[in-house]
Amino acid sequence: MIPFYNGPTGTSFAVKIHPRARKDAITGELGDTLKVSLTAPPVEGRANDACIEFFANLLKVQRSFVTIASGQSSHRKVIRVAGLSAEEITKRLRM
Repeated sequence: MIPFYNGPTGTSFAVKIHPRARKDAITGELGDTLKVSLTAPPVEGRANDACIEFFANLLKVQRSFVTIASGQSSHRKVIRVAGLSAEEITKRLRM
C-alpha cells in the first residue's frame, strides 16, 4: 500500500518514473512508491509534464491541481494533488 500524506497544500505521494516506455500506465509498486511508465523522454522537462498530465487525467482533476513537490530532475518524485483527500485519490487510482 502506497502511503499518502494529507497536508495544507494537498495530498502527496511518491512515484518512480520510467520514461520512454511503450505506454503511459501505472505498472506497480516499489516499496512505498508507485511505479509509473511514461512514453515521454526525460529531456527538457517533457517527462515531468507528461507525469502531471497523466495524473491529472487519471484523477480527473485540472492540470493545475497536480504538481511535482520534489524530484524535478530525478526518477523518484513526490506528486502533490490539491483538492483531493488521500481516500479520494485511493478510490480514483483503484488501489
